[in-house]
Amino acid sequence: MSEQATAAVGTDAAKTGHVKLSWREKICYGFGDFGNGFMFDLGQAYLTKYWIDVCTIPAGAVAGIFAFTKIFDAFMDPIAGSAIDSRKNIGPRGKFRPVMMISSIILAILTVITFTMPEISTAGKILFAYGAYMAWGLVYSFTNIPYASLASVMTRDVEERSQMATTRQAGSIGAQLITGIAFVPIVLLFDQPHHGFFMASIVMAAVGVLGFAICYFNCHEHVPVKRNTAKEQKAKFSDYIKIVFTNKPLLCIILMTLFTISAMNTNNQMMIFFCQYNLGHMGLQPVVNGIMMGCSVIGILLIPKLVKMFGKKKTAIGGLLIGCAADILNFVIPTNLYSFIILVTIGYVALAIPNGITWAFVSDVIDYSEWHNGIRKEGITYAAFNFSRKIAQAIAAIVSSGILVLTGYVANAVQSEMTLTGIKAAMTLYPGVALGIAAIILYFFYGLTDDKFKQIAEDLNNGKWEHGTIE
Repeated sequence: MSEQATAAVGTDAAKTGHVKLSWREKICYGFGDFGNGFMFDLGQAYLTKYWIDVCTIPAGAVAGIFAFTKIFDAFMDPIAGSAIDSRKNIGPRGKFRPVMMISSIILAILTVITFTMPEISTAGKILFAYGAYMAWGLVYSFTNIPYASLASVMTRDVEERSQMATTRQAGSIGAQLITGIAFVPIVLLFDQPHHGFFMASIVMAAVGVLGFAICYFNCHEHVPVKRNTAKEQKAKFSDYIKIVFTNKPLLCIILMTLFTISAMNTNNQMMIFFCQYNLGHMGLQPVVNGIMMGCSVIGILLIPKLVKMFGKKKTAIGGLLIGCAADILNFVIPTNLYSFIILVTIGYVALAIPNGITWAFVSDVIDYSEWHNGIRKEGITYAAFNFSRKIAQAIAAIVSSGILVLTGYVANAVQSEMTLTGIKAAMTLYPGVALGIAAIILYFFYGLTDDKFKQIAEDLNNGKWEHGTIE
């Protein structure tokens, strides 16, 4: 369908924000996170293993690389968000899609570079890793922020956003599933691990760009945003701080995300270590990932139905509590392949549901920010949320690599009982505790219910820009 034809469909709905999207468009939106996962998930799941075991960088140095670069990335997000918000002379392709597409191509190139290491000294390798991953993180901000912000201008309909959150999470888990099954077997095709990681990253990066291209060509910015132009032109840096720190629902989601994303990333980073040393064979990793993430794809398809029955908040809390129980039980009972797979699958499916709902939360808090402050800044609002994801990724890296250091991990060797216990704790106990804390945060501090958001959407659609805060 052409841009003109698409714009002509549902004009009245667009004016009110209650756009009913076709399933094709909703599914294609999910392909954005599918493409994203083929580049993002590689770094979270395999760079630790690559840098420590293949490049022989000390585990403590790897923890420092991840921690520093993720914090650096977190501070780059507001810059990226502000740059995107400041775009002028928006063309027919919209405000967000062109930035997303161009950046995704550069991101693919940098993904391959992160899995490339020249034959230099250890100090040189560490510096190369810092530089490559910092560059990757900066470009990732210019890819992911416009992609996430795109959802807020496609529709304001609550159910449509829940369905888009589902397709986005399906794309994310689908990417984790395929990379989790395919990456290690591709690596093992080559005698030299350096070559294996390099070739596997090329394949994954190419698929990643394809996913973003599907999103780019099939999604559209339907909702005409009513800008408070005079106020936005006068906005200063202090106003941007106000946008973030007076947005209570956003602050709650930021705090919750520190725990949910660090739990997920710690699980993903430690899986290859757990399979190789605790379960006895690295080749089990694709099998466990296939079951765990395959079931998660099925589980997240229930998000729209669960949200319709219980609302976003209750559904998310329920998933977090189930994941908490499954992960802690997995740590307590003796290691067994079958019980481990069952419990890690339950925990991951339970986490995938609130992680999917989070994307609908983010679109809601973007609108809340506009409703509350009279200034609409999708990029800077999402950048504030993404800041928490980057810090969470740094926490996961510190937990994962830090436990390896503290328990005496030796690359490519038989591990001590202390190291095996540490790997298991990072794999199960930390995620369990983190999800329990996230559930408490969401229960007590998130006040933006679906009913309250419907009133906010109605106010925005009627041109009412400033109101009181949510009680």
